[in-house]
Amino acid sequence: MKPNAIKRDVLAGKTVAGAMVFEFFSPGMSAILANAGCRFVLYDMEHTGLGFETLKWLFSSCRGVPIEPMVRVPRGEYAWLARALDLGARGVMIPMVESAEQARAIVQACRYPPVGRRGAAFGFAQCDYLGGDVGEKIRRSHERTMVIAQIETERGLERVEEIAAVDGVDVLWVGHFDLSNFLGIPGRFDDPRFDAAMRRVAEVARRHGKAAGFMATDAAWIARAHAMGYTMIAGGTDAGLLEMAMRNLVGQIEAAGR
Repeated sequence: MKPNAIKRDVLAGKTVAGAMVFEFFSPGMSAILANAGCRFVLYDMEHTGLGFETLKWLFSSCRGVPIEPMVRVPRGEYAWLARALDLGARGVMIPMVESAEQARAIVQACRYPPVGRRGAAFGFAQCDYLGGDVGEKIRRSHERTMVIAQIETERGLERVEEIAAVDGVDVLWVGHFDLSNFLGIPGRFDDPRFDAAMRRVAEVARRHGKAAGFMATDAAWIARAHAMGYTMIAGGTDAGLLEMAMRNLVGQIEAAGR
């Protein structure tokens, strides 16, 4: 079982760039993103029609490519988490984490006994269909798996300190649209309340030895998030980036024809 190439850097507070993919579930996507310099890819199951069979195919396309495959599951429940990890996810992102109890249940679903309650399925996708010592596989699985808890509700924000204190949670990730919605200021990212919430999550993460994560859609978001202490940053959305690039090209084409 190969180690996670980014986990150490993420937990050390180094800037690690990746991508979130919502729309283009293509076999070439992992190579394209790796060629662009992405060190991880997060495929989204929460807001898309992505299912496990396609996810397994996408993870397979990451083999031999210098990029870590991860997934955002729809909810922090065992059936989503354990299956995603069995398919080869090196990290799982969980939306709307709102308590230490919930965070502990999530970590337990991602760990084998005696520290967790994950069921065993070795010799399949997660360990590249190889045999080997089971105890060593368990150790390596625990070592490489990243747990990314999303703080994106007023309840999660209120309890962010206790969530960050849970052993096994590696990253606190702000979901900015949901967080603004639950704060009663939908889409108002310049509101001082939203700004304070983002700063609080990053500060708590840093104090507890966790990383702070964020999906940035442009250079302004990257600069703002990084200045606050967010170091695991995904570019997105894939649909938005394609539209922006095509709009620019279309404009050039039309300008050339005038």
